[in-house]
Amino acid sequence: MKKFATLALLATAAAAASAQSSVTMFGIVDLAARNVKNGSQSVQSLASGGINSSRFGFRGTEDLGGGLLAGFWLEAGFNADSGTQADSTRFFGRRSTASLIGSFGEVRLGRDFTPTYTGWSDFDVFGDNGVAAGGKFNYALKTGADTLTRADNQVAYFLPSMGGVYGSVSVAAGEGTAGKKYTGGRIGYAAGPVNVSGSLGQTSVAAVGGEDKLKVFTLGASYDLGVAKLTGYYTQNKFGDLKTAVYNLGASVPVTPLASLRFDVARLNASGTGIAANDATQIAFGGLYSLSKRTSLYATVARVNNKGAAVYAVDSSVVAVPAGGKSTGYELGLRHAF
Repeated sequence: MKKFATLALLATAAAAASAQSSVTMFGIVDLAARNVKNGSQSVQSLASGGINSSRFGFRGTEDLGGGLLAGFWLEAGFNADSGTQADSTRFFGRRSTASLIGSFGEVRLGRDFTPTYTGWSDFDVFGDNGVAAGGKFNYALKTGADTLTRADNQVAYFLPSMGGVYGSVSVAAGEGTAGKKYTGGRIGYAAGPVNVSGSLGQTSVAAVGGEDKLKVFTLGASYDLGVAKLTGYYTQNKFGDLKTAVYNLGASVPVTPLASLRFDVARLNASGTGIAANDATQIAFGGLYSLSKRTSLYATVARVNNKGAAVYAVDSSVVAVPAGGKSTGYELGLRHAF
């Protein structure tokens, strides 16, 4: 009887622990038939991540009691067209974090997006993916900074829910490697149809005579009119006398409950020694049709016009763009989430 009582007690404890914890596996598989023309050269390919980056991951929380939660998030990117890792140097390259969450907000440790990246990418109508991705203009100004999108070794704090106000601050230890030491923060307000935010950040990078800072500033906003959602952002990357400023305006227009159209115009202005003439402009158009809550078809076309020695491309991985040349791409794809 004692053995049965012990087993019953263990089973009860396990059930209680299970009820207080949750683990979820999730992911996205996104593939598109893509055609890219950079200068006079054209390449056809099957590409991964036309509207969302292909990824899989695990996330979960544990109830510690007293309103305190422990959480983790492990997320790996992959190239669905070939089955290879998206980041050959990191397995969980998209996110690898542990958190404590409570009424005070969230303290998050590990590799994650930087506040200055989400400060503009949240307002990219194409989600910084595919041939129309705004990230092609996110230029590190020859510094080798590794923090324009994500940062390793971050300690981040996120505000709790505060009537629409949101924000975060982040510090990443460089651990002796130039281009990885980052500090930044973001503050915003989202309520009803309005979302607006600003962010600042800087990364310590190697420079003549020692060390200098790559500084990033962003402003972003969106407004949902019902018949269309308008989005826009401004970013400025600055290092010494080098500077790039990006202006982006976009719109998402629901056509039916299952279909929407997206438009985007972006302009990069460069200034400083050696890059002052290297401006670029992008125009993009796309459509999305939902077959279900988890599966969608999409189509996107984008064109980049470069000036000076600029070589920005809708897809630079397939063939180089000649200095000051044009880059055009279109893709037809399928996205499935699980």
